[in-house]
Amino acid sequence: MAFLTDIEIAQNCKMKPITEIAEKVGVGEEYLEPYGRYKAKIDLSYMKNCKKEGKLVLVTAITPTPAGEGKTTTTIGLADAMNLLGYKTSVALREPSLGPVFGIKGGAAGGGYAQVVPMEDINLHFTGDFHAIGAANNLLAAMLDNHIQQGNALGIDTKRITWKRCVDMNDRQLRNVVNGLGGRMNGVPREDGFDITVASEIMAVFCLATSITDLKERLARIVVAYDYSGKPVTCSDIKAQGAMTALLVDAVKPNLVQTLEGTPAFVHGGPFANIAHGCNTVLATKMAMSTADYAITEAGFGADLGAEKFLDIKCRAANLKPSAVVVVATVRALKMHGGLKKDQLGEENIEALEKGIPNLLRHVSNIKNVYKLPCVVAVNRFPTDTDNEIDFIIAKCKELGVNTVLSTVWADGGKGGTELAKEVVRLCEEEDNSGFTYSYETDATIEEKIEAIVTKVYGGDGVDFTTNAKKQLDSLKADGFGNLPICVAKTQYSFSDDPLKLGAPENFRVTVRNLKVSAGAGFIVVLTGDIMTMPGLPKSPAAERIDVDENGKITGLF
Repeated sequence: MAFLTDIEIAQNCKMKPITEIAEKVGVGEEYLEPYGRYKAKIDLSYMKNCKKEGKLVLVTAITPTPAGEGKTTTTIGLADAMNLLGYKTSVALREPSLGPVFGIKGGAAGGGYAQVVPMEDINLHFTGDFHAIGAANNLLAAMLDNHIQQGNALGIDTKRITWKRCVDMNDRQLRNVVNGLGGRMNGVPREDGFDITVASEIMAVFCLATSITDLKERLARIVVAYDYSGKPVTCSDIKAQGAMTALLVDAVKPNLVQTLEGTPAFVHGGPFANIAHGCNTVLATKMAMSTADYAITEAGFGADLGAEKFLDIKCRAANLKPSAVVVVATVRALKMHGGLKKDQLGEENIEALEKGIPNLLRHVSNIKNVYKLPCVVAVNRFPTDTDNEIDFIIAKCKELGVNTVLSTVWADGGKGGTELAKEVVRLCEEEDNSGFTYSYETDATIEEKIEAIVTKVYGGDGVDFTTNAKKQLDSLKADGFGNLPICVAKTQYSFSDDPLKLGAPENFRVTVRNLKVSAGAGFIVVLTGDIMTMPGLPKSPAAERIDVDENGKITGLF
């Protein structure tokens, strides 16, 4: 039996005009800015006239493996299932980055029969938001270097410039560069580098801003360098925030598209969760909540990264409180955490599952016991999963007081998620989320906040700081940034900072090698392990298999 690929399924879908989708959620024509027939932006003035606020549901997952978990697919399928059952539901997702699309991970528009469409547009240029973010980032870089070239009135120390240029592509060649060569008229020679656009602080600012005014104020606070006395130099000192906001004024409006089953989907913003805070925009989340009784959203990678940052950073900044959390897992991935290789996952193996399931249980315990939120486990079922393996997971989660529901949304769309939808509705309506707490308070010291994340969420023994990191700690405190939340940059493949420590490792410590302030975003970035802010392409990148025919039909996207 031949199976359709994700892109073939998406291309066979008969999409509804975006005006019809907007009408479904009560967005009038006066707020709609169409980008063709099937995508549109929603003017921010819509939020001022809408008083509705639906319940918020977060979808997160176990620590990712090469076997796949299906978090975005589950998010989309759950929203479709809830609409099938008669609950007015919208979905809020991140936009894919071109780096993973052309690299190894592929797109981020869901999969199988639980996708957002037009899939090709969303995975490629979409409405141009990322290009605008990159342009704003690089305008600031250009104005910073021009200020130095034109006399350096601010006394910027060229060895302490922290602002990098960016491009939305995996390009390891740009990690470290020397620019300004070629004589005095071509700038001041200095070492520099590029980040991928989704790691830019502009992306984080974009995703946490609540209005155009808030966006401009956040941009103004960005620290770009330090002067010769060690004082921070900001974007407002360079006088760039107005022009940068002008570049972003259209991009900041949330994008409206649809799922294969016609569920309204707000796809907007896209910071990575292993090097940034991993959530779609606050504006898109609030717009989804304002258009439905339930808004389903997701946060990147495992719950130790995406969910932790969603709860400790985004919810704190935007005053959000989820009514329920879904933790996505697969039998296959848990067996990989138990030590099996990818080609060994087709046979029943309770012993491997027993070794791997502590990963799921730690994530679930964090949601229930650290953040005090109602929780359900969604198991994406594969044909090779046995009843014994499923029953084992159900029993273990039951010991934590959490129900487990099977999901087949990849193969069956919304109807494959109806049991999950029923449990989510039950959690939202019958369980209590009033005890929601953060893993740390902002009045704790920077060290105490990092320690809390490592010990409470990761399950580690504590934190070690390099000599360089200790100096940066003192500097951040002296500059008045000690009260900001923490954004840990860490491998996505482990609770620890070592990607080889699978499952739920114990007796480990996390080494902090670098700290920097993202004053515009409003958090301190803590870099651990060997994490990089500019990925590279694999030996055989997905780009090699993407093509387009003479009619403009794209193939190879996934």
